[in-house]
Amino acid sequence: MFYINKNKVFRELKEILELRIDNDHHEAQNNISILEQFRQRVFLESTIEKTLDFNRSLNWNHEEENVHLVNNAEELLEVFKLRSDIFGSLKYENEFPDSISGLNFDTFDHHAAIIFCKANNELSGTCRLIFDTHKKLPTDEKYSLDYIREEYSSIGEVSRLVTKQDKSGLNLEFKYLTRGIYRILENNPINASVSAMKQSHFKLYSKFGGFKVEKELKGYGHIDYDVVVTSWNPKEISPFFKKHFLE
Repeated sequence: MFYINKNKVFRELKEILELRIDNDHHEAQNNISILEQFRQRVFLESTIEKTLDFNRSLNWNHEEENVHLVNNAEELLEVFKLRSDIFGSLKYENEFPDSISGLNFDTFDHHAAIIFCKANNELSGTCRLIFDTHKKLPTDEKYSLDYIREEYSSIGEVSRLVTKQDKSGLNLEFKYLTRGIYRILENNPINASVSAMKQSHFKLYSKFGGFKVEKELKGYGHIDYDVVVTSWNPKEISPFFKKHFLE
């Protein structure tokens, strides 16, 4: 994939289109569409570049056979497409909208560890661990995590966990992705994770050790079922977690 001088080209294109807009209203509508497509292209290329740079800076166990950290643009685009496919099938488009039709990504990807697993040479599951920055984390928009920041020197948020399998519980994709998140927490400067999940799912996570409910929410944005905000201290993992995820 090539990269362009985004600021210069975008500025020149904007000036050209604005001149045309003054001349013809119908043509202006077409030009606005062209401008928006160009804006989307620039955002996608910027996201790919920043996300790959961040992921390549992480400490990762390359001996992991069943879960992988994204390493190139092709893998990242597959991740974005799988997110879009799964969220579309679950009717979650309003809460997790595509930035480009068929590709689901946002600015949080710029500072997130993105992992995936494959089955039969195709992406079968993915999730990300967003590292905390001055922009804070997605859940902060619904519930402030500042008191958790005071307890831990660094935190992150697990999100965009999707799998092709519709089975609940300990399916292989879920096990691989969970182990991948644990490895990132174990080998990088981040001390705890937070996540938002269906209240009914917490029964499984509570067996991991170090997991606790921070807040119960009646809905989450456009999602109308009960959600719990949780935290996880990976230093307190249970024998259950060690047996089912690490052995």
